[in-house]
Amino acid sequence: MNNAKPLVTLAVDIGGTGLKMLCLDHEGKPLTERLRVPTPEPPTPARLLAALDKLRAQMPAFDRVSVGYPGVIKRGVVLSAANLHPRWIGFPLQAALEKRWKKPVRVANDAAVQGFGAIQGRGVEMIVTLGTGMGSALFTDGRLCPGLELGHHPWLKKTYEDYLGRRGLKKYGVKKWNKLLRKAVAQTSATFNWDHLYLGGGNTKLVTLQFRPNVTIVSNLEGLLGGVALWRDED
Repeated sequence: MNNAKPLVTLAVDIGGTGLKMLCLDHEGKPLTERLRVPTPEPPTPARLLAALDKLRAQMPAFDRVSVGYPGVIKRGVVLSAANLHPRWIGFPLQAALEKRWKKPVRVANDAAVQGFGAIQGRGVEMIVTLGTGMGSALFTDGRLCPGLELGHHPWLKKTYEDYLGRRGLKKYGVKKWNKLLRKAVAQTSATFNWDHLYLGGGNTKLVTLQFRPNVTIVSNLEGLLGGVALWRDED
């Protein structure tokens, strides 16, 4: 019989416009209210980590940390920073947080973490996040296929993110942005043959389209709730 105390996970979601944080129980259910502050400008590592320190000070005790970062992460190191600051490239985010907070930390792409909070674990599932940029993650039977950065892939005359991220939304307006989103959904279906697509991110509130049952809009909270999945191999 295992009498070990269930572990509490501090879930952190780093975004181009907002930083969010809450604590989760061992099943991934919230133990606290979600806290949110604007992402500092300029969003350098030093300024952003200082903002996270202030949020962390408002949280109860926790045992480990899961972080969603808006870009490519490998072995805890940042490899891209399209919607933050160039100083992030090469930054050892996982090690830096472990040193600051004295807890074990795991870092993954933010869309992947949100996907873990949304997927059912059956077949090919994909998530596309619509926020400052455009995030994406692909799963097969619940297993993440890491490294997918569809937002920066060429599409039409530019990239997916140029049309569907915040820049595209401002340039084209909500009506045309929705038309472009419809085309993008069809293109991802033809490219990845997903069984279910999830749309997340703050700009999903502007979606006016009607989709088939296998396309679901999910709460932005999933970007935090999926944090426990990063520790499945130890639970």
